[in-house]
Amino acid sequence: MAKKLLDQLREVLRLKHSSYRTEQSCVDWVRRFILFHGKRHLAEMVS
Repeated sequence: MAKKLLDQLREVLRLKHSSYRTEQSCVDWVRRFILFHGKRHLAEMVS
């Protein structure tokens, strides 16, 4: 099963040894970005 985008983001941030607060902040901003764009897939927005 494929991991969700935000879970993948958390994993990358942890591999880069980012602080917990940085992880929370990045995940929150990405979540806001997704909601702002109506949960559209990135491929739809790029073309």
